[in-house]
Amino acid sequence: MSKLALVTGASSGIGKAYAERLAADGHDLILCARRQAGLDDVARTLGHVAVETIAADLASEDGIRTLEDACRTREPATLINCAGVAHYMPFEALPADRAAELIRIKVLAPTLLTLAAVPGMLARGTGTVVNVSGMIAFSGPAGPEQMPRRAVYTGTLAHLVAWTQQLHAEFSARGLRVQALCPGIVATEFHTRQGMDLSHLPRMSAEEVVTASRRGLDLGEVVCAPGVNRPDLLQAIFTADLAAFGAQSPELAERYR
Repeated sequence: MSKLALVTGASSGIGKAYAERLAADGHDLILCARRQAGLDDVARTLGHVAVETIAADLASEDGIRTLEDACRTREPATLINCAGVAHYMPFEALPADRAAELIRIKVLAPTLLTLAAVPGMLARGTGTVVNVSGMIAFSGPAGPEQMPRRAVYTGTLAHLVAWTQQLHAEFSARGLRVQALCPGIVATEFHTRQGMDLSHLPRMSAEEVVTASRRGLDLGEVVCAPGVNRPDLLQAIFTADLAAFGAQSPELAERYR
């Protein structure tokens, strides 16, 4: 049985921690990130398993295509879609190229890589896909007091949650495990790269996030929220979503007449 895992965003943060955990569990690895030097640093610490590194920018067509080819030819048993970029700023201040970069990395790349990896998983009747989202996915209803502004980023993370839930509905009976991983603030370089110092805030470690993800997969959680002690709160959201969806009618609602 294949124990090959492909991890994007693997040079730092959650991606690096996930690669380390998978290696400890005996998985051979394909590690992907923009920076070859960072990938080499991680690979040097994982000498007990086979490690291949691919430097690719998932904001580019060539980068996505390179990893699609790796998924099709190598057929990983586990895919961790962890690459990310934030670009926190008010919507009207967000340059179009940064908005496109964010959508490519958090929406287009996970979609195309999963499309490339799933056929091999289905043929074997087993496989795991983890899409790293975040608790910001649930912040859409927040009012004007919510800071920093990050409308596009919030939208991409919310997409990952709903998309993952639908993938689960399609594939769970065919042996695939699919999870949206939704951490809160994590002690990584992610926010520092945005010029944000969050060192004064309590933060979870990347290793703890991975522990939650792995345990959540064992528990059958489709949406894993490492810092939420009450899973019924998440279930209440999803129950309300389905109630609203099921309450629609072909007749115009009274309040609009």
